Amino acid sequence: MLREWLLCDSKNEAARRLFIAPSTLSTHIARIRDKYEYCGRSASTKASLLCRALQDGLIDIEDL
Repeated sequence: MLREWLLCDSKNEAARRLFIAPSTLSTHIARIRDKYEYCGRSASTKASLLCRALQDGLIDIEDL
């Protein structure tokens, strides 16, 4: 879900591609942010989540 959201312009577009409600996607993104915050690696913006995903190998720059 994170990868799809990072590749889309909006949560609505990502949710549509994933066949889920935008609120479900928002819940998942919030949980991912909470996990990063718990580890002391804040990711409060889409850009910071992108950086974390790249750092952690969850996505590759070629995916973008």
